[in-house]
Amino acid sequence: MYERKIPEDLDCGINISMKVLSGKWKPCIIDGIHKGIRRPSELHAAIPAAAPRVINMQLRELEEYGMICKKVYAEIPLRVEYYLTPVGESIIPVIAAIEKWGDANRDHVMAAQEALQ
Repeated sequence: MYERKIPEDLDCGINISMKVLSGKWKPCIIDGIHKGIRRPSELHAAIPAAAPRVINMQLRELEEYGMICKKVYAEIPLRVEYYLTPVGESIIPVIAAIEKWGDANRDHVMAAQEALQ
């Protein structure tokens, strides 16, 4: 079993938030589920830049943290849907604020990125 050499500081709210939201696509996944995208294949289509394997792995991690819940329907073919839990719903304002900031600062970030190339 993997054991961290430096213990995590979970006394800090920012560290806890980053632990749950770390991962390039987790905020996009949460936002997608909030907007009504429920099935894994729909999430894969909505986030084409992310590999399906990565989305599935991050869905699993979000489920482990209790941010989302997975509902499996006993049908043929098997159908799986994801929903936000109350804890997952509580992070929507944070994700909305991140999106608002990104929209407001898009030009600045794009110019900085072009300057680096």
